Amino acid sequence: MKFAIIVFPGSNCDNDAYYALKNIGFNVSFVWHKDTNLSGFDGILIPGGFSYGDYLRTGAIAKFSPIMKSLIAESKKGKIVIGICNGFQILIESGLLPGALITNKNIKFISKTVSLKINSYNSVFTKNISKDRSDINMPIAHKQGNYIVNKNTLEELEQNDQIIFKYKDNPNGSISDIAGITNKNKNILGMMPHPERASDGLLGSNDGRLIFESILG
Repeated sequence: MKFAIIVFPGSNCDNDAYYALKNIGFNVSFVWHKDTNLSGFDGILIPGGFSYGDYLRTGAIAKFSPIMKSLIAESKKGKIVIGICNGFQILIESGLLPGALITNKNIKFISKTVSLKINSYNSVFTKNISKDRSDINMPIAHKQGNYIVNKNTLEELEQNDQIIFKYKDNPNGSISDIAGITNKNKNILGMMPHPERASDGLLGSNDGRLIFESILG
C-alpha cells in the first residue's frame, strides 16, 4: 500500500510518520506541498507541525497549498486520508472534516501522554483492533487542540458513528472528550494525538501501530 506524506513549510512530524509507516510495511514517499498530483497513492497522511508557522490561524494558510486540490479530489474517490495534530487542523480548515480546533482550555501548550478510549471499531482505522483493547496510549503536543462543534453537528457525529477516539481524561476541553473523528464516509481521519510517536517500543508505546496496522490489514 502506497502512502504519501505531505510536507508543508513548518511540518516537523513528517520524518516520524515516514519511519512509522515504513517500519510497519507501507511504501512511503514524501510529497512537497507545491506538487499537484496524488493520483498514484493509496493513502495520504498530513503530519503534525506548524505549517506556515501557524500564522493567521492553524491550518488556514496550508489549505491554499497546490497539493490540497489533489488531496481533496483523491479523498472524494474514497482514498484513505489521515491528518494528525496540525494535519487535523488542516483537514478542518479545508472543509474535509466538520468543527473547529481552538486554544486549549488552560490556554497552554500541552505535551504529554494521554489515554484514548476507542469509541468506534467501525472504521478502517480501528476495524482490526481487538475489542479487548478498550484504550490506547500515545502523546499529544498542541496548543490549539480544543475541538468544538455546534449541537446539531455533534449529534450527527454521534449518530453516524464518526467519533473514533475520545480522551479518557480530557486534557484540552474538547467537547464530548473528542480526540479523533472521521468524515461520513469514514475514509478521512483527523486526530490530535500522535500515533506515529507511539509506533515503536523505543518510544515507550506501540499503541499507535494498531491504527496503521488496521489500515494495512
